[in-house]
Amino acid sequence: MNNPGGAGDRAARERVEASVITPLAPGDAAIFETFVNARYLRHFGDLLLEMLSPPATPGDAVVAHLGCRTGYPERLVVERLGPTRLVGTDPSLSALELARAKAAAIPDFSADYRLFEGFPSPLPDASFTHALVLHPPGRAASRLHFVKDAARVLMPGGQLILGLPLRGSFVELADLLREYAVKYDQRSVQDAVDQAVALRPSPESLGEELEALGFVDVDVDFRAVSVPFQNGRDFLEDPTTRLLLLPEWQSNLGLDDAMIRTAFHYVRDAIDRYWAEGGFELSLHVGCARGFRG
Repeated sequence: MNNPGGAGDRAARERVEASVITPLAPGDAAIFETFVNARYLRHFGDLLLEMLSPPATPGDAVVAHLGCRTGYPERLVVERLGPTRLVGTDPSLSALELARAKAAAIPDFSADYRLFEGFPSPLPDASFTHALVLHPPGRAASRLHFVKDAARVLMPGGQLILGLPLRGSFVELADLLREYAVKYDQRSVQDAVDQAVALRPSPESLGEELEALGFVDVDVDFRAVSVPFQNGRDFLEDPTTRLLLLPEWQSNLGLDDAMIRTAFHYVRDAIDRYWAEGGFELSLHVGCARGFRG
C-alpha cells in the first residue's frame, strides 16, 4: 500500500525543487564570475568568512560547497581555514569547468567539482567538517533542501555556514510591483508579491529553522547594504539581476512569463521616473547563519 507523504513523495518534492534551480548557461558562467561575484555575492562572502571557524588542526578542513556555481569564495576559504579539501556541486557544467580552472591555481587547495542533478547531492554522508551554502539558487523554499543536505554530509559537530538575503531585502522592488498591481488592477501580482516577501526568513525564523533541523549553537548575523544601479535599464540588464536575482524572483512570484515581463517593464520605467535625479539603490539585508550538526 502506498504511504502518502512517505519517502517517495519526499523524493518527488525534492526533484521538483531541483528542477527550478536554473543552471548558468555556457556564455553566462564567465559573466557571473567576473561581475556577480565581485559586485553582489562578495557581501555574503565577507560575512560568511567572519563566521567560519578554522579546524583545530590545520589541514583537517574538508568542505562541502553546495550550489557552488563558479566556486566563489574559494580563495577566501583557504585563507581562513588553511590547507583545504573541498567538494562542490552545481547544475551548470560551464560553472563547474570554470571553478576547476580557478581551483588549479590556488595553493593548499584540493577541489573536486561534481554535477548536481537533484537532492540528495552527489556527496557522501557524514564526511565533511564544513558545509557552505551561499545564496542558495532556486525558490526561497529550496534553502531547506540545501540545509537538509548539508546536515546529511556533515560530520557530527561539523559546521554549516548559510548566507542568503533576509526579510527586508529588495523592498523597493516589492513596492514598485505592488504599485503596478494597484494601478492595473492585478490582484494576482499583489498576492504573489506579498507571498514572495513572506518567504524570506527573518534572523529569528532562520535560526529556528536550523535548530528544528538538528543544528546546535546556532548564530545568525546580518548587515544592511545597498546595490546601486544607474537607471531602470541598468537594473534589468545588470548581470546580477539577470543571472541571479530575476530567476529567483520569477520562481518565488509564480507568475507566467507574460505577466513577469509586463510587471518588470513597469518597474524599469518607474525607476526612471522616481530616481531621475540620481541612481537607484536596491536594499539588501545580507544574512549569514552558523550552526553545528548535533
